[in-house]
Amino acid sequence: MEYIFTYLKGGIRSRHLLGLIGAACIGCVGFALLLQHVRDVLPCPLCVLQRYALLAMALFCLTGALADWPRTGAALGALASLSGLGLASYQLWVRANPGMLCGFDPVETFVNQLPMADWLPFMLYADGNCADDTFRLFWLSLPQWGMLSFSAFAVALVWLAWRREGSNAIA
Repeated sequence: MEYIFTYLKGGIRSRHLLGLIGAACIGCVGFALLLQHVRDVLPCPLCVLQRYALLAMALFCLTGALADWPRTGAALGALASLSGLGLASYQLWVRANPGMLCGFDPVETFVNQLPMADWLPFMLYADGNCADDTFRLFWLSLPQWGMLSFSAFAVALVWLAWRREGSNAIA
């Protein structure tokens, strides 16, 4: 019990926070798969690209945590988070202006021709409509949840990239 108090007094390590953020990213992708396969919420091309951003964040965060490069992992994870934030904001713009889309979406063609869409079609194949706004979770649409989560991840990762760990942090 004393170890726990000593650990909390010394502060949480960047590596542990990176591991938590990486696990949270994997959890977000798992929740998206649950919505896709259980609730039949089809992913649009921008949703799939946000999954790529989440997977990249998880890869960078977990690699930074395991390889003991927390600042590098946090910086690369922050870049992936900012790309996801841009994708979520663009998806919200598309939903606000549904007349801007025509019947053919070049983003869907690009996303579905990526090799990962062939290797993992259950997770990375886009067959939904970006302007579809039928599913809500606690009164927010999924792109709004994406903006919230990518913003929180970006703030935390930028803080971790700039953070200097104190000498009293426990290894």
